[in-house]
Amino acid sequence: MDEWVQRQLQALPQVDLLLRQPELSKWNRTACKEAVRSVLQQWRQRIVQKHMTAPSITQVIHDIIMQLQRQRVYHLHTLINATGTVLHTNLGRARINDTVSTHIAQIASSYSNVEYDVDTGQRSSRYQHVQRLIQTLTGAEDCLIVNNNAAAVLLALSTIVSGREVILSRGELVEIGGKFRIPEVIKQSGGLIHEVGTTNKTHLADYEKAIQEDTGAILKVHTSNYRIIGFTSCPDIADLVALAHQHDLPLLYDLGSGLLVDLQAVGLPYEPTVKEILQQGCDVVLFSGDKLLGSGQAGIIAGSARCIEKMKQNQLLRALRVDKLTLAALEGTLQLYIEKDPLQEIPVLAMLATSQEMCLQKAKMLAAALRQDHTVLEIEVMSCEDVVGGGAYPGCTLPGYMVAISMPAMSVNECQRRLRQHNPAVISRIHQNKIAFSVRTMTDEEITCIPQILKECMDRS
Repeated sequence: MDEWVQRQLQALPQVDLLLRQPELSKWNRTACKEAVRSVLQQWRQRIVQKHMTAPSITQVIHDIIMQLQRQRVYHLHTLINATGTVLHTNLGRARINDTVSTHIAQIASSYSNVEYDVDTGQRSSRYQHVQRLIQTLTGAEDCLIVNNNAAAVLLALSTIVSGREVILSRGELVEIGGKFRIPEVIKQSGGLIHEVGTTNKTHLADYEKAIQEDTGAILKVHTSNYRIIGFTSCPDIADLVALAHQHDLPLLYDLGSGLLVDLQAVGLPYEPTVKEILQQGCDVVLFSGDKLLGSGQAGIIAGSARCIEKMKQNQLLRALRVDKLTLAALEGTLQLYIEKDPLQEIPVLAMLATSQEMCLQKAKMLAAALRQDHTVLEIEVMSCEDVVGGGAYPGCTLPGYMVAISMPAMSVNECQRRLRQHNPAVISRIHQNKIAFSVRTMTDEEITCIPQILKECMDRS
């Protein structure tokens, strides 16, 4: 190490001196000490590696305060989803209606009747807040809410088939996001897998031949984020129900996404709703709250009172139960299905129902705003294919529009990095070496913010 570098390192202020500075006295001492050491180490690296001159004590204090302020910012924060993936798992899946969000905040900041009956003054069940709503919307006799659909599957199987066989088609032994595997969940529940059929074809006779003395249930699993197409077949739900009930067995259906309304009217292919499956006689249906239903993360178990009453007695339920915020989100969202038009009021459904023409109008609005504020940008409105996401409607695309931009003085990767690190962060697409903003997943308010966000990103060194 040369003499000049050594002098610069020695010129850095000492830790104790910095901690005595009045500008740092208001900060927590432990956090402040960590920030001081971190900033000094950063400056040592700059001096050694880049031969930078030692900073003044004022500059160091400024750097320490900036680091402390960054640490104050919540790690979990809001962002703008410009990817065109409606149920983006990494970005929190379903957006919740604004009115429902306000209700959640009110419940969070106060005491509530989560397990209290205000009429009798006695303790009550936390599931009463959503039971009537789920019964009305699905026709179920009873329901339970747990923390996600994986938990719902685990609870149902551990209650009904523990120590016994569960019959399942080979084509439904799926793995979904997060390495969640149906075979592993069945084993974890204490059930024994009895595979029937083949990957592409399973017949009713395959199920019938598999039924024996230690059979506990027949399980049907929605294949979620993949499809088998071509030479394929499987029994109708009504036929499976008849077979199961003929042998006094329950039929369980892991439906996954929790669709409550038919979306064929907005151009999506047919998918069975929870109500349809229950009407066909299925004993238990398991589905998510934070996918097509449009609420927060939850697993919903709906079906026969006899099956669900057994689950209520399972000690595992205590470990899987939901809190007051999940219940508030679910109750508020389900109320919208009953009281208003869900295709307008549930953000997920509203995005799915947004036509290509509506996307075009939003894209033109964004492009016009960008052209007004950014004369140096190359701006183009382009058609695109958005997706539902979250394992729902695999292989199905939504025709939409996006605004693609390129900056002569900045690479696309650098621009995307700056957008990610902005507050609020913007998560965009890259298309033909351009930054692209898909408008389907952006609100009008978010669209109006993009020009200013881009300006701040371009001005930042």
